[in-house]
Amino acid sequence: MSVPVNQIDAGAAAPAKPPLDILLCAPRGFCAGVVRAIDVVERALALYGPPVYVRHEIVHNKYVVESLKRKGAVFVAELDEVPDGSAPVIFSAHGVAKTVPQNAEARGLTTIDATCPLVTKVHREAEIHHKRGRHVLLVGHSGHPEVVGTMGQLPKGSITLVEDIEQIRALEPANSENLAWVTQTTLSVDDTHHIVEALKKKFPKIVGPHKDDICYATTNRQEAVKQIAPLVDALIVVGSSNSSNSQRLREVAERVGCPITRLVLRAEEIDWDAFQNIRRLGLTAGASAPEVLVEEIIDAFATRYDVRVDTVSTTTEDMVFPLPRELRSEAAE
Repeated sequence: MSVPVNQIDAGAAAPAKPPLDILLCAPRGFCAGVVRAIDVVERALALYGPPVYVRHEIVHNKYVVESLKRKGAVFVAELDEVPDGSAPVIFSAHGVAKTVPQNAEARGLTTIDATCPLVTKVHREAEIHHKRGRHVLLVGHSGHPEVVGTMGQLPKGSITLVEDIEQIRALEPANSENLAWVTQTTLSVDDTHHIVEALKKKFPKIVGPHKDDICYATTNRQEAVKQIAPLVDALIVVGSSNSSNSQRLREVAERVGCPITRLVLRAEEIDWDAFQNIRRLGLTAGASAPEVLVEEIIDAFATRYDVRVDTVSTTTEDMVFPLPRELRSEAAE
């Protein structure tokens, strides 16, 4: 029998929320290269005024890109979409092939390079190996902007992309005694280790970088996930689906046995059915995901659970990269 509305006890307590412990990975989120790239766009907008053109997404995060669009940044796929004039063109944090700035210079465009210094390091390594007569093997993912940019540093035929161990078995370089390897900066540390070991086994004289190419932030975020993922019922990586380092974080969590792993950009993307019976949630963010999105997801869980948040820190990051010289010098005037 139904109870009339006016007879319901208005003071009845709402059902208690189930408890949920959230373990926050630290470090997480923005790395120094991403901070620098976003600062480049915002500083250029302040100095030149809108519009400022950006070739490709400045970093792989749709929230960040949309935020910069609202401030006056115009994102283009190629330089031919940029009109002639004085508005600057910014190259993304992932780096570009040498032909891109050359074409921009030929058109008289003002350019600002926001390439992450750690990506530039890989470019220089590849160039040095090439000058020393070595054929370069690039470990990375086909089609990723960073890979396209790195391969574009050398003449065609001077660098070969290696994506997995199967490709290594089929490799037959013209001079197996004179090879070098470099890597994309946002790869899985463990997967890359296996590929590099396979390269060394097949080509014992192959030369590698003096210091690992996988960036500090990628390594640190993966290590944090390795620590937390075995302790939780589920783990969420905050980041865009086209973000390589974010995808690798999700894969790392899966590999160490976390039963539920999801990559989401915003709280609205959460599949709540998947999280019905969890009591401990791990939460991290890719290197291009802002902290505001992490907070948004914590708030979304807090509407459904009695949330307690603890941060698990595996290392401290203090890396800072300076702005490109042209922005620093103009800022000083």
